[in-house]
Amino acid sequence: MKENSSKSYIDALSKISKAITSDLYLEDMLKLIVTLTANVMKAKICSLWLLDEKTQSLKIKATQSMSREYVKERKIKVGEGIVGLVAKNKKPTVILDVSKDKSYKEKTLAKKENLVSMLSVPMLVKSRVIGVINCYTTQVYKFGKNDINRLSTLASQAAVAIENTELLVKTKIVQEELETRKRVERAKGILMRENNFSEDDAYKLLRKSSMSKRLPMKEIAEAVILSFEIREGKIR
Repeated sequence: MKENSSKSYIDALSKISKAITSDLYLEDMLKLIVTLTANVMKAKICSLWLLDEKTQSLKIKATQSMSREYVKERKIKVGEGIVGLVAKNKKPTVILDVSKDKSYKEKTLAKKENLVSMLSVPMLVKSRVIGVINCYTTQVYKFGKNDINRLSTLASQAAVAIENTELLVKTKIVQEELETRKRVERAKGILMRENNFSEDDAYKLLRKSSMSKRLPMKEIAEAVILSFEIREGKIR
């Protein structure tokens, strides 16, 4: 593997840094990260695995590889295989030849894809692992300290970008849930006043309408509110 150019490395860091404040969807963010990382590291394949904290397993979420075999959904438990061990130990790992390493779980796939040497680093937000990034070569290559430092820095930047994107998604979901609750509460109030319903009866009517019409509760509530406002002359 040739020495990575400083320019491509700095460009990659800059693009990932800009992604931190962007409104990219998570899937697009992950594709950007693996593409930039593969280019900088001159890797045959770069793969990104994210940790599911509830199940304590890692799932492959992005790769720039076009191989159908490689991009199929796979997961591994924390502590198992190279990826799982890197996530558990929070330390980079270098494998000179994956076909000869006892901890490497996917030797058959590696042979098909002609993967030889591997560098795997954890993606950390402060001291918390959120995932792992792997880079592979097609020939025996001893990843050095410079390679490890570069990939670790890229992984750290990527982790912040991913964390930021997931936080934005969660925030939007929470905001949407709060907005739905507000609309449902208002619609319930209208139904209770106009039909002398109890709160429970009003909610059941909204839920039944939502299910029968196959529409979100929010849309049913908005229809009730709109009808009320038209009757009241608030909307002409």
